[in-house]
Amino acid sequence: MAQKTNKPTHKIKIKRGDLVKVIAGNSKGVQGKVLQVIIETNRAVVEGANIVKKHTKPSAANPNGGIIEKEAAINISNLALIDPKTGNPTRVGRKVNADGKIVRYAKKSGEEIK
Repeated sequence: MAQKTNKPTHKIKIKRGDLVKVIAGNSKGVQGKVLQVIIETNRAVVEGANIVKKHTKPSAANPNGGIIEKEAAINISNLALIDPKTGNPTRVGRKVNADGKIVRYAKKSGEEIK
């Protein structure tokens, strides 16, 4: 039987460094910066959201071992980009600007996302 590949079916509109708000799940309402986007699984790691406890063995980096808290990946469908103009969550569109480049823009305010 052929192995199923988990390819994304649509363009991911959130990039590393974006300010997002969690709109669903246990971390609902948390705002943070996107630290990493995992395209294969449609997930992103957001600063301060979806904190999990990880049990670690003693190592050179962590000589005592123990339990550390870190951010885990969260599904991109549970994130909304923060509008740079108003500070509210917004959907993201793509359009061609005056220079002929495709840019992302906030649907609520029409503001271009840098």
